[in-house]
Amino acid sequence: ICVCRRVLKKGSIRLLVPQQHDAAHSQRNAMTAHSMFPPVRELSSKIRCSQWTEIQRQLSGRAGGTMNVFDRTMKRRQKKWAASLQDSDKYDYLRDEVGSRVADRVYDIARTFPLALDIGCGKSHIAEHLHKEVVEQLFLTDISEKSLRNTRRSEIPTHCVMADEEFLPFKENTFDLVVSSLRITTILVLPSVSLCCHYNPSPFPKINQVLKPDGVFIGAMVGGETLYELRCSLQLAELEREGGFSPHVSPYTAVTDLGNLLGQAGFSMLTVDIDEIQVLYPGILEVMSDLQGMGESNCAWNRKSMLHRDTILAAAAIYQEMYGSENGSVPATFEILYMIGWKPHDSQAKPAKRGSANVSFGDLSKIGQPSTKDKS
Repeated sequence: ICVCRRVLKKGSIRLLVPQQHDAAHSQRNAMTAHSMFPPVRELSSKIRCSQWTEIQRQLSGRAGGTMNVFDRTMKRRQKKWAASLQDSDKYDYLRDEVGSRVADRVYDIARTFPLALDIGCGKSHIAEHLHKEVVEQLFLTDISEKSLRNTRRSEIPTHCVMADEEFLPFKENTFDLVVSSLRITTILVLPSVSLCCHYNPSPFPKINQVLKPDGVFIGAMVGGETLYELRCSLQLAELEREGGFSPHVSPYTAVTDLGNLLGQAGFSMLTVDIDEIQVLYPGILEVMSDLQGMGESNCAWNRKSMLHRDTILAAAAIYQEMYGSENGSVPATFEILYMIGWKPHDSQAKPAKRGSANVSFGDLSKIGQPSTKDKS
C-alpha cells in the first residue's frame, strides 16, 4: 500500500487485486487506495461527469472542435462484455502475440526498470512475458474491472488500478518504463485537427508526463490498413444492396501520423516500425464474431447500428471471392504499429550544431582511393 500511496495522487480510485487461481487467494477483495485524477484544465470546472459523454459527442461533430471519433462509453461496455465471457481466453490469441513482441522490445534495452506501467493491460498480456530481472515492479491499468480480476500470474510484483487510459491518475516523473499493447487506438484524434483544439485526448502527452526523464515508452497499436479485407467487402456489399455504405470498421491511425503525434507529445529518439499479422478464418462471420469477443467492435460515433441480412450474405460472398484461399478459408490482416519514444534528458545523444561538420559529403566518394602521395 505504501508504494501505491507514493505513486498515486491524493484522491479516490479503486485499487484492484487480480483474481488468483488457487483457493487460498480466491476470496481476496478489492482494496481502496488514495489517488487523484489530474484536473482537466481545458474544460470548465462547472462541467459535471454526467455531461461528459454529451460534450464529447458535440465536439466530435462541431466545426473547429476536436475530431474525437470514438465513443468511450461504448468501448467500456464492449470490454466489460468481452471480459465476462466464459470462453474469453480463446479470443486472446492476437493480444498474446503482440504482447510478446512488445516484451521483446523491452528486452532490447539493456537496463533494469525499477517501476513500470502497463496501460490497458487486459489480462496482462505483456507482463507474463517479462522477468523481474528486467522490471522490478509493475502497475497494471485497465478500464475493465473484470479484466483486472482475471490477470494472469507473473513473477513481477504487480498492482492493479482501474483507470481510463485517457486520464492517468499518477504523479509526474513516476515511471521508468511505460508499455501498452493494442489499447490506445480508440483515444487518438486526427493529428491535423488536434493542433487547433483546446482539448486533445491523445494519450501520448500524459504518458510523457508520468515518465521520468530518460524514461522510455514502448507501445503497439493497430494501423490504418488493418482489416482491409473486411472493410472492402462490407463497402462493396452495401453499395450493391443498399446504394451506399457506412463505416463498420473503426478508423485507425496511419503510420505517417504516428511519428507526428509522438513528436508533438515531447518524445525524442523516436522509432516506429510496422508488422503484419494475418489470421485465417472459415468465413466473414467468424471474423466478426472474434472481433466482438476481443471487445474490438466498431465504437465510432458515426457507426451504423444495424447491418442487414442481405448485406452480410453479399459481403460473405465478396470476401470469399476476392480474398478466399483454395482451402476455403479467408484471411484477416492486422497491421501492427510498434513505437518507441524517450523522454528527453541531458544524458541522451543530441545532434551536432548546424555548420559544425568538418567533413564534406563530397569526400565520401574518395574513401578507399589511393592518395596523391601513394601514387607518386
